Amino acid sequence: MTKNTAKAPLAGTPSLLRAINDRAALELLLENGPLSRTQIGTLTGLSKPTASQLLGRLEAAGLVLPVGTTAGGPGPNAQLYQVNPAAAHVAGLDVTNSEIRVAVADITGATLAEHTVPTKGVPAAETVAKVAAVVAGTVRAAGLAEGDLHAAVIGVGGAPDPVTGKLRYASHLPGWHSPRLVEELSEAIGASVSIENDVNLAAVAEQSSGAARGCEDFVLLWAGTGTGAAIVIAGRLHRGFTGGAGEVGYMPVPGSPVVRDVRRRNFGGFQDLVGTPAVRTLAREHGLGAPTAEESIAKALETPGAGDAFLAELAARLAVGLAAIVAVVDPQLVVLSGAVPSAGGERLRALVEDELARLSMARPEVRSSALSGSPVLLGALQRALADAREAVFSTH
Repeated sequence: MTKNTAKAPLAGTPSLLRAINDRAALELLLENGPLSRTQIGTLTGLSKPTASQLLGRLEAAGLVLPVGTTAGGPGPNAQLYQVNPAAAHVAGLDVTNSEIRVAVADITGATLAEHTVPTKGVPAAETVAKVAAVVAGTVRAAGLAEGDLHAAVIGVGGAPDPVTGKLRYASHLPGWHSPRLVEELSEAIGASVSIENDVNLAAVAEQSSGAARGCEDFVLLWAGTGTGAAIVIAGRLHRGFTGGAGEVGYMPVPGSPVVRDVRRRNFGGFQDLVGTPAVRTLAREHGLGAPTAEESIAKALETPGAGDAFLAELAARLAVGLAAIVAVVDPQLVVLSGAVPSAGGERLRALVEDELARLSMARPEVRSSALSGSPVLLGALQRALADAREAVFSTH
């Protein structure tokens, strides 16, 4: 028998150093836009010949493109390079019990197409086919061909179990509970698929380009049709042993019924205080009834007296749940997101921060979401881009 003496590359070998330098250059191009050979060399600390070889490798692999030259400076114009947008394409999805929102982007993060379709009335057995059809339609709208998609990340109101892969806390999403759901979706869409909790993805988006940018320890509280939290510790999402960290809608809090069998009962707990049905009920009690929670809050903002009392009570409800979370996690920052905080704006945010300071020894800053559009969709795209870049940039 012939002994296999092949060894993996060791740290410091030329091939490993080339891979590290190539990845660093690609990240610089993504962050800074078109750069010249000299600029890349300066930013990476590489010599001009080494930077030239690096760009040659990346251009041959189809990862960078020449895009014009510098102008206006002394000496000859320099060739500029950028990441090739067509190197990979990704999709992000935000799935609720009423609609699917899809966005397709190139590897630079530029959104090429976005589409929303209703899902009410779709049979559970047709869920995978429906998702695949929506993605395929968005891919075509982006001017891409079948098979051009590299990765897709789907945000849902539930928690994928890291061991079984089964979606938990998602009884409101019929058709999403197959133990082979990820494999079925990957086959139907024709790309690598992963499923992530929607509030976790909102936190990804806030950390990347929103209210939590530059913060490594924060909690995002989402209050809307559903209630949940995302917990980021040392820059990383904390999902918990079964993937259910942050399912605070079930959390026992003063003022709401205790849910004693969460597998069978879907009311009570924190959700019963701050979810949109509870907000509408509270508004009616203050004479501010409206068709939606958002409209009720808008009416309160314009109604002295009754509106002030309503907002103060809503802020107190939000703060009592946050106080329990903050006592355990002790974050630097709390970000408020979802339909309820968004409708309340700066006034509700300030009331929540003041009330939280009265209830908690820890007094983190409270900020409102700084993102427009769907934070879940933005976070899904960010996660899909990270997956695609890791795959494409590491294997050229």
